[in-house]
Amino acid sequence: MEWWQAALRCPICEGAMHREERSLWCDGVRRHCFDLSAEGYVNLASARAAGGGDDAALIAARTAFLSAEHYAPLSDRVCALVSQHAPGGLVADAGCGEGYYTRNLAAHGLHVLGFDLSKRGIRSAARAARGQQNCLFAVAGIYTLPVADGTLDAVVSLFAPVAEQEFLRVLKPGGVLLTVGAGADHLFSLKRVLYDAPTRNEARADAPVAMTEVCRERLTYPMELTAKDAQNLFAMTPYFYRTSREGRERLDACTRLSCEADFEIALYRK
Repeated sequence: MEWWQAALRCPICEGAMHREERSLWCDGVRRHCFDLSAEGYVNLASARAAGGGDDAALIAARTAFLSAEHYAPLSDRVCALVSQHAPGGLVADAGCGEGYYTRNLAAHGLHVLGFDLSKRGIRSAARAARGQQNCLFAVAGIYTLPVADGTLDAVVSLFAPVAEQEFLRVLKPGGVLLTVGAGADHLFSLKRVLYDAPTRNEARADAPVAMTEVCRERLTYPMELTAKDAQNLFAMTPYFYRTSREGRERLDACTRLSCEADFEIALYRK
């Protein structure tokens, strides 16, 4: 029995699944089949969740920025917390994008299912994770996870919406949810370049209400970015879609940027 079989379920009939060569088959009456791609991921998006997700340009920018390890301190802290509270456990990275944090969690001895609606992101994630036997990537929405009830030790939700009811459904009793969002000063120096009157980030409004908060912490550190780093960072933020031509020109003129990383990390228990 493969490690993911305890949790992964058919998105059509919710039957248990198993692998036969290059396909995943469900054990239901109709034996639904889902082929593994050449990169090793599987498309388990339900009809309700099909389509959407990040585009190719955003995936490329985020991959380049994260590959430069500017968010390595955050990744290290996420891995440490999940390993502490769900050691060796079965984890879902809900909204995993190109899989940077998923792969790092797997490298810490966790078994990780990475889910995202972006087929391009999941393809990139699976390609980068070749050789890692304890992570599996699937195209799927975070509000309709192809996961059986009460089978996960942890869910991580990093810069993604918190689908609390779905996370409660898939977590075991005592399972944990780790969330990461932008702190008040996150990327404020970038916003100074882009906007005439930048404002601090507001606290997120989707914190869980039916789970017990175990711990909360703030992680801050300075980042020294090249011009290319700054452009990649800009392209992976919401600011990319709401910045004026003047703001973009000011960023284009920057040869280096000293910028704040400010993250709010919280851990909750079911």
